[in-house]
Amino acid sequence: MSIFSYNRVMLAGNLTRDPQVKFFANERAVANFGIAVNRKFKGQDGQMVEEVTFVDVEAWGRTAELVGQYLTKGRGCFIEGRLKLDQWDDKDGQKRSKLKVVADSVQFTDSKPGAAGGAPGASAPRGSEDAMEPDGPPPARPAATTRAPAGGDDEPPF
Repeated sequence: MSIFSYNRVMLAGNLTRDPQVKFFANERAVANFGIAVNRKFKGQDGQMVEEVTFVDVEAWGRTAELVGQYLTKGRGCFIEGRLKLDQWDDKDGQKRSKLKVVADSVQFTDSKPGAAGGAPGASAPRGSEDAMEPDGPPPARPAATTRAPAGGDDEPPF
């Protein structure tokens, strides 16, 4: 018996908070942020209704570094990734769970506020070696990496 399974998510929205980027001992980065995805539709009474869905997102590796460097609260982005369910016991012993998106790629959909030109359509790597493995710790970072330019350059390095 063959069971078909497919876990793929595509979302476009605006950041609800600035990304929080952390680095592990092996210099591997992880960024956590949230986005708001809006949906407009006509309700039963004929009036336009706006529905907002808030989604937590996690990005790893070079994608996380670029998200932390170029995205801020309110910026638009397009995310491709997969759903992941985190489960834990809280301090009272209650089982808790949270569904989030692990981003494989993040595209910046608007230019940086206040910047002339900005970086419309820039994107973090897709399908690179920085993608997190589904059932294990993230792979180690290669010894030699390309770093984003330091200083006042507001353009992404691609």
